[in-house]
Amino acid sequence: MQMALPTKPHTNRYVFPFKGGQYVSKPHTRISSNVSKKVRPCSIRSSAIATPSSDQTATVSRRSGNYEPSVWDFNFIQSLNSTYTGECYAKQASELKQQVDGMLQEGAMEQVDQLELIDNLQNLGIAPHFQDKIKQILESIYQSNYGATHKPKQMKDLHATALEFRLLRQHGFHIPQEIFDCFKNEKGDFKASLGEDTKGLLQLYEASFLLTEGESSLEQAREFTTNLLQENLNNIDDDNLSLLVHRALELPRHCMLLRANVRWFLDAYGRRPDMNPTLFELAKLDFNIYQANVQQELKHISSWWKETGLAEKLPFSRDRVVESYFWTTGIEPLEQGHERLLSTKIIMLETVLDDIFDVYATPEELQLFYDVIQRWDLESIEKLPIYMQIYFVALNNTVNEIAYHILKQQGVVIIPHLRKSWMDLCEAYMKEAVWYNNGVKPSLKEYLDNAWISVGVPTFLYQVYFLVTNPIEKEATKYLDEYHDIIRWSSMIARLADDVATAGDELERGDVPKSVQCYMNETSASDEEAREAMRLLIWEAWKKLNTYRISSSCPFPEVFIQNVVNLARVGQSIYQYGDGYGYQHFETKNKDRMMSMLFDPVA
Repeated sequence: MQMALPTKPHTNRYVFPFKGGQYVSKPHTRISSNVSKKVRPCSIRSSAIATPSSDQTATVSRRSGNYEPSVWDFNFIQSLNSTYTGECYAKQASELKQQVDGMLQEGAMEQVDQLELIDNLQNLGIAPHFQDKIKQILESIYQSNYGATHKPKQMKDLHATALEFRLLRQHGFHIPQEIFDCFKNEKGDFKASLGEDTKGLLQLYEASFLLTEGESSLEQAREFTTNLLQENLNNIDDDNLSLLVHRALELPRHCMLLRANVRWFLDAYGRRPDMNPTLFELAKLDFNIYQANVQQELKHISSWWKETGLAEKLPFSRDRVVESYFWTTGIEPLEQGHERLLSTKIIMLETVLDDIFDVYATPEELQLFYDVIQRWDLESIEKLPIYMQIYFVALNNTVNEIAYHILKQQGVVIIPHLRKSWMDLCEAYMKEAVWYNNGVKPSLKEYLDNAWISVGVPTFLYQVYFLVTNPIEKEATKYLDEYHDIIRWSSMIARLADDVATAGDELERGDVPKSVQCYMNETSASDEEAREAMRLLIWEAWKKLNTYRISSSCPFPEVFIQNVVNLARVGQSIYQYGDGYGYQHFETKNKDRMMSMLFDPVA
């Protein structure tokens, strides 16, 4: 069954208890940057349960997430000690960069060789060091082949054509899908003879994932190449090519966070017969230096987490320092270490908040907590249980820390904006708590209209905007307050990937039905059919995200747009092999990938 993703913009709503069996609600005005003091009431119908205040010790029946302890504890993280922080390694890397820079000189090689070099630089994680030179080369290729005085040339080599298309479009150049028409027959279908060119098919497959809405030719290319590559998977003689095809069919490059996959590409590149030794040495050294910096940041954030006492005082919540940091590996530019640390704090606080609402708090506690958050009322926190008091003070301190950082940098007061983003997240969590405690089974549309907020990505990106953008534009913050559609579709990808990987586990511990179950309830589909339907919705969301990514009307700067896209990629990566965050059915692949990325240097 084909389904369209919801297109109605998210609006906050008052949420009231059931009346006469009906769920009653009314819209309200979205909070402006001057945070309203008006409480948005939200009630949960439940049996009377004694609520412990800060000085009460009454025993309360609570659910449990049955979360496993962290794979990487405090002592392990603090013991990390890489030698690659030394100045000698930075000097060696600088010398290698000069050699690679010489390879990128315009006219030094054939055009297709230039493109392959750029592609290798990206896969190996060292392209950021040569961004200006790469942009210059691609601009020259674009002007030469597609400029005003040139008609788009009809290329006959599928590999070269698809590679050029992918790299140019990836860097913001408008390349028409018609460039692939020369590979079609008179009926408009891709020629069957292309099945003999596995290298070209792989490039066309990767290129097709950059399609935007309405590009039927690229949609056709995606289906055509996917089918042929799957059919030929076990008959590829070239071991390196076979490895790349297997990897691409797991997750195409455009949907993959390259930073998290550099180690894999390094290993694959090192086995290639045409491997460039200079490129390889630089990539290995750069990776190890990056990893050494990561470990220093992990030690810092681990110490902060211990100092907050949240893991000790709120033991029901997930203790996930490393996994939270992994969410921030998509933050660009890479030099923004302090911003990445602040972003990690956001993820960790979102995780605890999610567990308060989904797992631990009683309905009465949630009502009190919700009211305090909506007013951001520090004077009223004594009404809360002690664990909620501890959380709210930690949240308030972090919000103030981020706001102070931006005030020092740019002289802009953003506290109202930051508070608003947390209020919106709490409202989405509260709505799901109402559903759960009243036995409501939402429709797929009702669920997704709320769940793209409750996944936490909009709250995260809202704050990341202020951390990576300089200068902050008032016009852009208006679109930020409304959660522009580019944020919506990035969030939707993460939400659906999360649901496909974790829906069964979350229902077992007691949670509102997720998208998979909502679809099953509406269509009587099997579990696997529902998961496949959600995977198709992820693909539809990618098309929408691609459309906004290159739209001239998008109000945000390029640096923020790149971070929005990267968050979608992180979401797919962390749930690619199952639940890579909560640990239910924690796959070895997830652990191995994080170990290789964050802890194990390249020899």
